[in-house]
Amino acid sequence: FHNLYFESAAMILTLITVGKLLEAKSKGRTTNALKSLMNLSPKKAVVLINGVETEVNIDEVNKGDEFVVRPGESVPVDGIVLEGETAVDESMLTGESVPADKSKGSTVSAATINRSGFIRCKATAVGEDTTLSQIIKMVSDAAATKAPIAKIADRVSGIFVPAVISIAVITFIVWMITGAPFKTAIARAISVLVISCPCALGLATPVAIMVGSGVGARNGILFKTAVSLEETGKIKVVALDKTGTITQGKPVVTDIFADDTDENRLLSAAASLEAKSEHPLAQAVLDEAKDRQIPIFETSGFEAVPGKGLKAVINGDEVHGGNRAYISRFCEIPQSLSVKAEEFANQGKTPLFFSKGNKAMGIIAVADVLKPDSQSAVSELKRMGMHVVMLTGDNKKTAEAIGAQAGVDEVIAEVLPEGKESVIRRLKQRGKTAMAGDGINDAPALTSADVGIAIGAGADVAIDAADVVLMKSRLSDVPAAIKLGRATLKNIYENLFWAFIYNVIGIPLAAGAFSALLGWQMNPMFGAAAMSLSSFCVVTNALRLNFVNLKPKPGAAVPDTARREIITEEKENDEMKTKINIEGMMCPHCEARVKSALEAVDGVEAADVSHKKGLAKVKLGADVPFETLKTAVEEAGYKVVE
Repeated sequence: FHNLYFESAAMILTLITVGKLLEAKSKGRTTNALKSLMNLSPKKAVVLINGVETEVNIDEVNKGDEFVVRPGESVPVDGIVLEGETAVDESMLTGESVPADKSKGSTVSAATINRSGFIRCKATAVGEDTTLSQIIKMVSDAAATKAPIAKIADRVSGIFVPAVISIAVITFIVWMITGAPFKTAIARAISVLVISCPCALGLATPVAIMVGSGVGARNGILFKTAVSLEETGKIKVVALDKTGTITQGKPVVTDIFADDTDENRLLSAAASLEAKSEHPLAQAVLDEAKDRQIPIFETSGFEAVPGKGLKAVINGDEVHGGNRAYISRFCEIPQSLSVKAEEFANQGKTPLFFSKGNKAMGIIAVADVLKPDSQSAVSELKRMGMHVVMLTGDNKKTAEAIGAQAGVDEVIAEVLPEGKESVIRRLKQRGKTAMAGDGINDAPALTSADVGIAIGAGADVAIDAADVVLMKSRLSDVPAAIKLGRATLKNIYENLFWAFIYNVIGIPLAAGAFSALLGWQMNPMFGAAAMSLSSFCVVTNALRLNFVNLKPKPGAAVPDTARREIITEEKENDEMKTKINIEGMMCPHCEARVKSALEAVDGVEAADVSHKKGLAKVKLGADVPFETLKTAVEEAGYKVVE
C-alpha cells in the first residue's frame, strides 16, 4: 500500500477547501447589486421637531414628519417637497445619470442624493414602505424563487449522488474482476467519488438568476420572480398600451394654424378663453401660452357647452372655441381651415377651432405625442425579431396615426379594458407574449400576458399586476428587459451544459474508461481540483452577465427626438458649430463655469450652455480639435458624455 498516495487525502481536502473558497468569493459577488442597494439606506435624518432641526435615527422617522436635506446629503425617506428647489441624483434607483429637478410638490425617494439646493420635505413613506425598500424586497424575492428551468437540475441532482456511489462501486468491482491490484481499483473508485460534482448542477440556475436580477435592479428594471426573468427571455410578441406607454399621456399643442391673424394673437385669445375650462385639452393650450410668454386676458360671460366648445367675451369681442360643428354656428369656416383640420385629424391630432365675432381665427392642433424614445424602442424590438402590437381604446384614425409614427407592426384600436385581455389571449397563440402598460385599465391584460411589464410612473394596480417593473418609465427599457432575460436564459443553458458535460466526461475518465485505449488514468488529487474548478467556472460564467450591454445596438434606427449625439458638426450660414453633451451641470453657476472654460479656448467664438439639457453649443471661428474642447470642460470639473 506504499503507492496508494496517502498524501492524496491531505491534498484532496486542501484543493476542495481552496475551490470552495474561490466559489464562495465568486458567489458573494453575485449579490453585490443587492448589497449595494442595502448599503444605500441612510442611517440618520434631520427632522424638524417644534421648528428645531434634530438629527435622529432613520427608524425614528414617522410618516408625516417634516425633514430637511442639504446639498450633498441623502434623502432619508420618501417624501414630498414643501419648500426649496434642487436637483436630485436618482441614478441609484433608476439608473438615470442626469439629476432630476425638484421643486415644491415634487416627490423624492429615500437614498437619492441632493446635489444642489436646500429642501424641506414631508415624509410620505418610511421603513419598509419606501421605494428603496420595495426594490430591495423585489430583488431578494426574485433571487429566492426558482425558475422553471431549475427543475431539470433539481431532478438530476436528486438521483446524482446515489448514481455516482453506484458507479464508484461498479468501477471498483470491474477493476478487481479484470485482475487489477487492489490499490488501482480503490484509486479509481475514489477518483469517481471525488471528481463528481452535483454542486455545479445546483448552482447553474440560481447564480445566473441572482446576477441577472441585480443587473436589472442597477438599470431600473425590476423582476419580481425568477420565473418572470426566465419568461422575459422567451418573448416573441410585445403588446404596448398607447396612452402613457408609447405616448406621454399628456396632450400638448403640436400645431397652430392662423387664418387672418398671427399665431400669437390666436394663441392669446385661445388661452384666455380656455383659462376657465377644466378640460384636459385646455391645459395644453395654457401650457403653450405660458411657454411662449403670451399674455392671457380676463374674460366675462364665460360659458362651457359640454361636448362642443366654449364662449366668452374678451376685450369686448365674443370669442368661441371648440369643434368644427360648434364654430360653424357662429361663422363661415374657410376652405383652408377645413383642409388643415382634415390633415391634422389624419395625423391623430385633435383640431380646436377658434373664432372672434363672426370670423374664424384659426386652428390649434392638440395631441398626445410620442415619448422621446418610443420610435427607437419599437425599432429595437423589431430588430430583435419581436412582433410589436399597439393596443388602445382610441378611435381607429388616431390609433393608426400614432402607430405609424411609432413604427409598430400592428394596431388594434377601440379596445375596451376587458377586450384587451381577450386580445392578449389571441396574441399568445403566436408565441410568448409580453404586455406593457401603466394604467388601471391595463391590469387585466398585464395579468393575462405571459409577462406583464408595468411602466413605473403608472398606477399602483398596474404595478401590482405586473411581473416586471420599469423604474425609469421609459419604453426603451422594454427591449432592455428582454435582452437581459435572453442573456440570463442563455447563461443558464451554458452553465447547465458545462455542469453536465463536466460530469459526463469526468466520471468515465476518473473510472479509468480511457486507460486501455489511451492510457489515461487520474490521480484523485487532480479529480479534487477539477471538481472545485467546475463550480468556480459556473459561478464565474454567471458573473459575465454584469457585462451585458442593454443599450440599442449600433445601426438600430433611432429618431432625432430620442437620440442625443455626443458631438456633431454642421455648417449654417458659413458658421461652424459643435454640440457637446456634458454631465454634472446642476445650476446656472455650472453653466457659467463651462461657458467661461470653452470661450477661453483659442478658436471658440461663443458657447451657449444649458444645464437642464446637459448640452453646450459651441460656435467656432476655426478648426478646434474635439479633445481640446473636452479637456477644457473636464478641467472645469465636468464630464463629457462619450
